[in-house]
Amino acid sequence: MSRIVKRNKALSVSPLKASSTMGATLAFMGMADTISMLHGAQGCTAFGKIFLISHFREPMPLQTTAMDQVSTVMGADGNVVEGLKVICQKLAPALIGIPTTGLSETQGSDSFGAVNEFRQHYPEFAKTAVVPVETPDYSGCLESGFAKAAAAMIDQLVPEAQAKGGVSSNRQVNVLVNASLTPGDIEELKEIIEAFDLIPIVIPDLSGSLDGHLTKSDFSALTTGGASVDDFEFLHKARATLVIGDSLKAAADLLHRRIGVPDTRFNHLMGLKAVDQFIQALHEISGNPVPARLERQRSQLQDAMLDSHFHLGMRRVAVAGDPDLLIAFSDLLDGIGAELVAAVSPSNAAILEHVNASEVKIGDLEELARFEGTELIIGNAHCSAAAERLGVPLLRAGFPQFDRMGAPARNWIGYRGSRQTLFELSNMLIETEAQTIAPYRSIYAQRQDQESGHTARPQ
Repeated sequence: MSRIVKRNKALSVSPLKASSTMGATLAFMGMADTISMLHGAQGCTAFGKIFLISHFREPMPLQTTAMDQVSTVMGADGNVVEGLKVICQKLAPALIGIPTTGLSETQGSDSFGAVNEFRQHYPEFAKTAVVPVETPDYSGCLESGFAKAAAAMIDQLVPEAQAKGGVSSNRQVNVLVNASLTPGDIEELKEIIEAFDLIPIVIPDLSGSLDGHLTKSDFSALTTGGASVDDFEFLHKARATLVIGDSLKAAADLLHRRIGVPDTRFNHLMGLKAVDQFIQALHEISGNPVPARLERQRSQLQDAMLDSHFHLGMRRVAVAGDPDLLIAFSDLLDGIGAELVAAVSPSNAAILEHVNASEVKIGDLEELARFEGTELIIGNAHCSAAAERLGVPLLRAGFPQFDRMGAPARNWIGYRGSRQTLFELSNMLIETEAQTIAPYRSIYAQRQDQESGHTARPQ
């Protein structure tokens, strides 16, 4: 069990985390025909929008309540009501998410009360779902904000089931996914589930909205894909619920109380052991045998583990990321024999006690750069300075990745994703290993070259 070392500094040096407000916004992006309206100043929305656009390379449907000096002091509930009215009139979205920011939370704004006031004054917009969620910037991280938004959508949109327990004859399965899964991961996840003749309903589904696709229209002010708001009304008909990520514990508990469908929970889907458990669960839920192509992919991962352990075994690796991402890489590295010498998380969580390291530091990237002897770093684009300082390669993982393209399409999970990750880690270490020993050149050969007037080749 790892020892959790909490921060003891009064400031952050090279901050690691992305805010919980941004995490909630990302979760709402996984819903179809949706827009997020951040409750705060214009700069709060603009700052988050820059990171989201630079990471996904896609337009982001965001609005703001545009709190100014007057509304910050006198109250900003009217901004919420007016903003909801304008968005509904102009765009008619299926869902409007309202993540709060540090400014609105510090001011004491009641976004839930403002939504109730909006409902009373504008009943003509009853078809548009509105989900407020409290996600101040100064609390939590991207992962916790994402999980809060998922729980808020379940609380607001899932009706209480009259007959609880699910429908065993139905092929539908509910899938709750955490913030660490990329659109590419979710595509892989759905393909695996569908291979067992099951129909997945993923909440939220970033693979439909942020997978990088062109639409028929030139521009859309709303999300162009993702899970439907109507899907929440049918979650009680599922045969089972699959929960990916410990951060979704509260959301999973709420969904189970609301619909009574049995669930199976996984911390992550990286590495042989974790994927085996997931495949076994799908086999038991569906009653179908494991498809031959998945058995083939498993044997390919085993071969990759055998090949890569020569380069990764006993290597000293540092990982920085949100708790769910940190535990995933911890287990993957432990399965290949690498040593996790530094583990840094921006926010505390119970799952961090199970990280395969002597201690987990709750802090920033300054903590990461202090670990001498590290041979490889895994983290987001902000870790590049620490990697350069230590002179080691960086495997970019997590959010944000603003200095590379293709991060949303990257697949980390399943047999195929785990195999590719091991290859990338191994290749990075191969590139940094010392070159082959230079051929020996006799001193007599050098003297003979000098006497004949030839210059010896530099070694």
